[in-house]
Amino acid sequence: MLPHLSYFSVILVSFIASYALKLWLTRLKKFDAINHRSVHQTKATKTGGIAVFLTLFIFSTYFYLFGIQLYDFSMLIPLGIMFVVGVYDDFYNADFKLKFLLQIIVAKILIDQGLVIDDFHGVLGLQEIPRLAAQLFTVFVFLVIVNAINFIDGIDGLAITESIKVIILVEFFSLHPTPFFALGIITVLGLLPLYYFNYKKDYKVFLGDAGSLFLGTLIAIYLFYVLGTEYHLKEGLNANKPLLTMSLIVYPLVDLLRVFVIRIRNKKSPFNPDQNHLHHLLVKKGVPHFLIVLIILSISLIFLLLPFSI
Repeated sequence: MLPHLSYFSVILVSFIASYALKLWLTRLKKFDAINHRSVHQTKATKTGGIAVFLTLFIFSTYFYLFGIQLYDFSMLIPLGIMFVVGVYDDFYNADFKLKFLLQIIVAKILIDQGLVIDDFHGVLGLQEIPRLAAQLFTVFVFLVIVNAINFIDGIDGLAITESIKVIILVEFFSLHPTPFFALGIITVLGLLPLYYFNYKKDYKVFLGDAGSLFLGTLIAIYLFYVLGTEYHLKEGLNANKPLLTMSLIVYPLVDLLRVFVIRIRNKKSPFNPDQNHLHHLLVKKGVPHFLIVLIILSISLIFLLLPFSI
């Protein structure tokens, strides 16, 4: 439980923010472009991520002003940077090289805050690795996670569901609530209204890059913490930590690797958007978005049995 915090109030603020932003962007006629890569044919705004981050910021500011330390508020700095990058990309199509550079900077900020992968836990026969190698590897993993989450934000509800799944399961498996529990639960609650706006027939609200980059960064924070020495599984649970973290985001990782291979083989930039994602293939076969999300969620939960069975 969170002190002095009504769960319903978080959902309500997020819903109001989503609705208000949708009305504002609709009046300005700032809709998500419909082109050959789109899976939607109705008007939609890319303001869902803005609403979620705004909700988090509002509640964080409230508790900060009243001296209530729900979590380390300095985490809002890397999260905020990626959020701003996403907002800019949603409206002005930022160059991928600029986004890449800023992602590296954010990864370094997280490393300086103690979130660094410096132990391979026996993978490839390695345990602790040198400081420089640990930092370089952490940056690489951060880039993979953030872009993997960004890449799956192509159909209604998928990136939202994957993000909620990771946050809830990391907390569920933990012996004690993580230092990011309040941060994670506010984000999860803030995401819930987006299911309604995502699945509307008209005037949808999408997560946007603002949301996917923010969520990718939050997921990276959680997974880096899992790989650290302070994260302990509940009694009776035993799993290889690297395998556990990969299982938690198995679909984004597999999809990212697959589309990268296809794009490189076709002599295109790995960051050039297309409809070769696995979920897009299901959409083309006429499978409803909601059912695709359930299928992917079910398969990913089955994969989670793997790290606990080895």
